[in-house]
Amino acid sequence: MINSMNRQIGIPCVMMRGGTSRGPFFLASDLPARPAERDALLLSVMGAGNDLGIDGIGGGNPLTSKVAIVGPATRAGADVDYLFAQVRVQEGVVDTSPNCGNMLAAVGPFAIESGLVPAANGVTVVRIHNVNTGKLIEARIQTPGGQVAYEGEAVIDGVPGTAAPIHLAFLDAAGANTGRLLPTGSPVDLIDGIAVSCVDAAIPVMLVRAADLGKTGYEAVDSFRSDREFMARLEALRVEAGRRMGFPNAAGMVIPKPVLLAPPTRGGTLTVRYFMPHDCHRAMAITGAVATATACTIPETVAAALVGRFTMPGDITFEHPAGRLTVRLEAGDGQSAPTAGILRTARRLFEGTVFARPSTPSRTAMAA
Repeated sequence: MINSMNRQIGIPCVMMRGGTSRGPFFLASDLPARPAERDALLLSVMGAGNDLGIDGIGGGNPLTSKVAIVGPATRAGADVDYLFAQVRVQEGVVDTSPNCGNMLAAVGPFAIESGLVPAANGVTVVRIHNVNTGKLIEARIQTPGGQVAYEGEAVIDGVPGTAAPIHLAFLDAAGANTGRLLPTGSPVDLIDGIAVSCVDAAIPVMLVRAADLGKTGYEAVDSFRSDREFMARLEALRVEAGRRMGFPNAAGMVIPKPVLLAPPTRGGTLTVRYFMPHDCHRAMAITGAVATATACTIPETVAAALVGRFTMPGDITFEHPAGRLTVRLEAGDGQSAPTAGILRTARRLFEGTVFARPSTPSRTAMAA
């Protein structure tokens, strides 16, 4: 709707936490169909032009500058479509090239409460078509009495308190963006003398041993941001890895994601530092966890070399800055990558109308 007094554009919106991320959820029918018009509205809603998103509802961090757009399924075997958008408020860019597995955790509850999927009594299975990658993910939502339950006893590191469990199964994650599990055709590539593994499962990642870049892999999140020399080197490696994976303009994209790997210190499988890509994640992205866990099953990758022999079915547990995250891997029938299962939680935070300006600031104004 449009407010006739000030001409602001009102859009129905639900703010939700999904896993360790947060952002507005929209029905696709409430947004313009044309991507350019849709993205202009999203930039205004999230507060484009300021790194804090001060004139919108962005949270001043990549983890809270995310948008989910949900609608009826457009492919067989799915219940709903889910388009993820990473809004880079400072640059004024809406990037729909990646998927987000944390926001994905809230798609099922949102779809049920929006009337897109009927609720069963007990557990409702929602098959989600991720439009970004064309992949299917199965979500199991707690719906006692036909109502979405948010309260429960499940705990995920990086989120305070407990909540109802949401089980996600990535049914065939291989080649999410490139069409190939190993986009370069090799489990290991040398870039500027550094061994990296380029893997595409749920999301394209570039895996590298932290020690090979002069890091331990156990550093605090904020320490990376202040190490400009390291960040510049990591970005150069990422951009070249992206070029080899088939992304000639990787410098302007958020994929591939760099992941630093180190041996575990708390009984897990690997220690990880995941980048988004220009800042270190305060926990671990779900899609990044799926990709990194899958790499552990591929002989000769950087990850497999650190983990050693791994037999499915089994668990890969990542030690990340906020705690731990476990991925359950099971062999899929005729699939090039295993099925990956992850426990998440979600919460509905508020609902109402969010207002966008009728026009967004120009890129010149944003840079000023």
